[in-house]
Amino acid sequence: MKEIVLFFIGLVVLVNCNSYSQKENSVYISDSMKKDYKEYGGSIVPSDYILNKNGITEKYKNLKVGDTITATFLSTVNSVCKAKGCWMRVALGTDDQESMIKFKDYGFFVPKDIENDTVIVFGKAFVNEVSVSEQRHYASDAGMTKDKIASITTPKKTYSFIADGVLIKSKKK
Repeated sequence: MKEIVLFFIGLVVLVNCNSYSQKENSVYISDSMKKDYKEYGGSIVPSDYILNKNGITEKYKNLKVGDTITATFLSTVNSVCKAKGCWMRVALGTDDQESMIKFKDYGFFVPKDIENDTVIVFGKAFVNEVSVSEQRHYASDAGMTKDKIASITTPKKTYSFIADGVLIKSKKK
């Protein structure tokens, strides 16, 4: 009996610690804040607490190539496809890390002028290995020089995301 009581006490402590960690790496989005965002793609109904850049980075660190998780997170757009708005790169928890966001079934695009805007994305996060040709394609879409594109010579492990939907913070005029 004593072991069962200790087990449940330990379980409660573990759950409470996990909840604290989740809130530390997440952001609270109120209904009034949601009105400041424009929706692209599928309808997003994020929970009140969504992951911030540090929270999603921690999730990515625990993934291996082939693993997938469902996630909703808030970040800042680093770059976007200048051809169509068919992909974007968003900042992660450190200065040099980012996640490549593509859109489910190529079913929607985002505006091409959203660098530095705040976004909330919902979908599947995974770790991917990107071929040289695919990296060069994205570099061309981003408007990089021919020399910069030619300097891409090795596959690269990346943090990737297929978004079911995206919320983009409206620009105040």
